Amino acid sequence: MTAGTRARLEELERSGLDSRSSELLVVLCWLVRADIAIDEAELNGARRRAMFVLAAGGDPHRDVGLDSVAAERLADELDTPERRAQLAAALDELPADDLPAVTAAMESLRADPELAWRSFALSLLADELADE
Repeated sequence: MTAGTRARLEELERSGLDSRSSELLVVLCWLVRADIAIDEAELNGARRRAMFVLAAGGDPHRDVGLDSVAAERLADELDTPERRAQLAAALDELPADDLPAVTAAMESLRADPELAWRSFALSLLADELADE
């Protein structure tokens, strides 16, 4: 991990986000997104389909949560045991030992692989929404 990653983790700690907040979980997964091997064409197609699902439900720029149909669709479409293992390993590598809220959030993700995977998918969807 880079010094920039550590700085972002420290910023997250200072943000005051609750360790159980979906925002914190999603940002942690977003920080490690490059460590999960997903072919760009596969990712783009899956995100595009998730965006269609989101748009079909109304405003495609509304807040999207972990339980949104679009996030679940993206999570399901990209899910493989290898990718889940890569996500778990990448999260384990985050240097957050002295950051209590971040560490607690990481422990939540470790304890619930399904939550971790949905958080990762939502981070990818949020990335797409931010680009629009």
